[in-house]
Amino acid sequence: MRKALSAMVMLLAAAAALGAADISVAALRGPTAIGMVRLMDESRDGNAADGNSYTFRIEGAADAIVPLLVRSDADIAAIPANLASVLYNRTDGGIRVIAINTLGVLYIVENGESVHSLEDLRGRTIYSAGKGATPEYALQHVLRSGGLEPGRDVMIEWKSEHSECVAALKSDPEGVAMLPQPFASTAMMQQKGIRIALDLNELWVDAAGSVLITGVTVATEGFIESEPEALEAFLSSYRDSVDYVYSDLGGAAALTGEFGIVPEAAALRAIPYCRVVLITGSAMEEALSAYLSILYSQNPASVGGKLPDEAFYYTGE
Repeated sequence: MRKALSAMVMLLAAAAALGAADISVAALRGPTAIGMVRLMDESRDGNAADGNSYTFRIEGAADAIVPLLVRSDADIAAIPANLASVLYNRTDGGIRVIAINTLGVLYIVENGESVHSLEDLRGRTIYSAGKGATPEYALQHVLRSGGLEPGRDVMIEWKSEHSECVAALKSDPEGVAMLPQPFASTAMMQQKGIRIALDLNELWVDAAGSVLITGVTVATEGFIESEPEALEAFLSSYRDSVDYVYSDLGGAAALTGEFGIVPEAAALRAIPYCRVVLITGSAMEEALSAYLSILYSQNPASVGGKLPDEAFYYTGE
């Protein structure tokens, strides 16, 4: 008993030394929040192992998270990569990116076996949601890099919801759809014959020489300045949580469903395709700056009118 109490005292002391803090975290439903599920689970009954006390908030749309960051009602948030740049420019450096949390989750799916390369899309119609956002810029960049001009060699029909893309795919035998995870896996579960034909992340790497990035984790400048030790403890726990997702797929899928991020059955199938990661430091800066530069070249407004400067990237140095 004395040994157990002594170990507990040492653990609490270590947590205090790390700079324990009350941290409010917001995240979007979907892949960008999946990497946090173990930390969310460990935190709901009190302090996490790192000593911090976390409050998690899962939202369905980025529009709900933006005001939380602007008002500093959230210290940390998992959001789309280009939105982080937009907010950095809009708030004059009020938020900074601390990690990449999700790489490419976009896939070309079809109801058949006819698409095996970009060239097979020539003359076809691609149904997709996400016009004016990352899906549009990523798809157009990949198509043009492969010698296909959108609107001439391949048609893109934009839908307002991913479910509309799935419905269009079912009704058009020659159509294909670009879907993110977990929607791609859900469509495959709902209708036999729908399969992943092309991985947009792999096509992006071939075209751009860098990774396609879906989501990042940001923190407010005020939190970074006031709680640097607590932030480092969070990043360490976050990394452990991401490792858990891959070491226990069933457990991670169950937690993903329990926290309302993705239904468990869909998560079980989709997580291997979601590319959940935690990339920090100089590797994060190198990959994200390359990605944002490509978006900027297509549409400066997609990153907030200008590329963020070096202060945007929190590397812990």
